[in-house]
Amino acid sequence: HIFRRHAKPEEQAPIYSHIHFTSDLDEVLNDPDVKLVVVCTHADSHFEYAKRALEAGKNVLVEKPFTPTLAQAKELFALAKSKGLTVTPYQNRRFDSCFLTAKKAIESGKLGEIVEVESHFDYYRPVAETKPGLPQDGAFYGLGVHTMDQIISLFGRPDHVAYDIRSLRNKANPDDTFEAQL
Repeated sequence: HIFRRHAKPEEQAPIYSHIHFTSDLDEVLNDPDVKLVVVCTHADSHFEYAKRALEAGKNVLVEKPFTPTLAQAKELFALAKSKGLTVTPYQNRRFDSCFLTAKKAIESGKLGEIVEVESHFDYYRPVAETKPGLPQDGAFYGLGVHTMDQIISLFGRPDHVAYDIRSLRNKANPDDTFEAQL
């Protein structure tokens, strides 16, 4: 099943005839053959859909950002545990070829002691200059979590974090630039 809040015309193409598209989430959640629900919708719906799937007895994988708050994340983990299910966040950038290559080089020891790493995303979003956004639409929460996750997965949790997160182009947006030092 693929659940979409809004159907797309190309979903009716013959090439997709073996895939069941639906705009009724309950249809997916009530199907006993569905054992895992992957939530990769807009971030503001992650908690709601993950919770509904867990309540329906499904294991859940949630694309980043997992939830907007720590309290919501804890609620999902507790619910999954109480039902004997799994809920987990997914960081797709851990599987980028550039990251995997860097990881292999670091783990080989051939680079010696790593004392500094710079990681960044450049992302031009002209709509961001005129359209207000939610916190999860910002540069740090939307993209920065990828670089933070990569660095932490390579080097472990930092002893200290310093950061500067701001909105420079559009004050209605949560942030459009950030720097974090771990």
